[in-house]
Amino acid sequence: MTTAAAPPGQRGDDDVDARPGDDRGGLRAALGGLTTRGRSFLAAGVAAAVCAYVLGQGDLLRVGLLLAVLPLICVGVLYRTRYRVAGSRRLSPHRVPVGSEARVHLRMDNVSRLPTGLLMLQDHVPYMLGPRPRFVLDRVEAGGRREVSYRVRSDLRGRFPLGPLQLRLNDPFGMCELTRSFSAYDMLTVVPRTEPLPPVKLIGEAAGYGDGRQRSLALAGDDDVIPRTYRHGDDLRRVHWRSTARYGELMVRREEQPQRARCTVLLDTRRIAFQGAGPDSAFEWAVSGAASAVVHMLERGFSVRLLTDTGSAVPGEGAEGFAGATQDSAEAAGLMMDTLAVVDHSDGAGLSRAYDVLRGGNEGLLIAFVGDIDDEQAAVAARMRQRSGAAVAFVLDSGTWLTGGAVAGAVEERLRQLREAGWTALAVPPGARLAELWQQAGGMRAETAASETYGGWS
Repeated sequence: MTTAAAPPGQRGDDDVDARPGDDRGGLRAALGGLTTRGRSFLAAGVAAAVCAYVLGQGDLLRVGLLLAVLPLICVGVLYRTRYRVAGSRRLSPHRVPVGSEARVHLRMDNVSRLPTGLLMLQDHVPYMLGPRPRFVLDRVEAGGRREVSYRVRSDLRGRFPLGPLQLRLNDPFGMCELTRSFSAYDMLTVVPRTEPLPPVKLIGEAAGYGDGRQRSLALAGDDDVIPRTYRHGDDLRRVHWRSTARYGELMVRREEQPQRARCTVLLDTRRIAFQGAGPDSAFEWAVSGAASAVVHMLERGFSVRLLTDTGSAVPGEGAEGFAGATQDSAEAAGLMMDTLAVVDHSDGAGLSRAYDVLRGGNEGLLIAFVGDIDDEQAAVAARMRQRSGAAVAFVLDSGTWLTGGAVAGAVEERLRQLREAGWTALAVPPGARLAELWQQAGGMRAETAASETYGGWS
């Protein structure tokens, strides 16, 4: 029998010879596939043959030989039979939020000229996704196909391999069983759960941000026009006659290009900043909050960059590292969500590397999810505000998340430091909903920054 294993997706171009082999070692492996029934028949047959020889009973000898030969015949038939079976796996979808289900579709195709016997399928699934699925398929006719499916679900984010698929063949009498594995597997990405956020307006420094867009005007006068070649469908009112005469072909003025407002989402991943672990920990809340902010800001038309305390920025390409301006928003969101699915604690001690990434003063809106910070890190965060248009911080005191108590006085002092530096800073109590804090941050910003002219985030 030959199996064709399918790499991730629907391809099936990886062939594995599932027959034990042509040498004695392969035959011993086939004999090792005897089931309990087959071993029992073989033992009973040998015992009956010995007793018949000792007692001189010919009829008992024939019965013993029949019992002993039957499992050996089944081994030989299964050993010599060659099938060609192609398998594929399809995930729907490949990326799911924490707590949501994904369906895995398995397809087996018999591409040989012989019908198969009874097939038993088993897919390898990490224990976090649930029990290992097993299926029994009746004989598959030549050129036939069988499809089965199962569901997986995880309460933990991450990337989990599914597979390889394991195929088990039985003879009609259940005397022998051969097991072969496909070599391909798929990857399921479980991303943080996101929360819909309400529309909130911040008023601040850079006019034109309104709905997350501003116009990039390239024209200071008629002499500064940068024309381009006329394209079918262009408005003839945009024809630039001076350039047309100069180049000898019809030229038109470039349109004003919409430029998206920028937003940096900062996630503090320092191990020393968070205590506890598990789905209900402060760190997981921060990761989920960052994911919610990323998705929301992209939906509102912002160019977004995900930044961690290590200085790593995602996606790192595009308009100075921001996604959404030159990339499709859904693609950008997927890239950052994949990063958040596997983000873990860092061994860093501070936020200085993230501060270095915020080089200039045109970084747009800064949204930070930080853990426990001391005076030194609060000072670094205060300087970050000077390199952004507006800044909002959600500060998590992981100690209160472990005890379920009130926010400590030290946290209130850190919030005061951040607010004095221009941050809109809020403490995150255990079990808080980001949507409510988001609304509260908008109200605080409207009250404390009414005189600023910075545009809105919503």
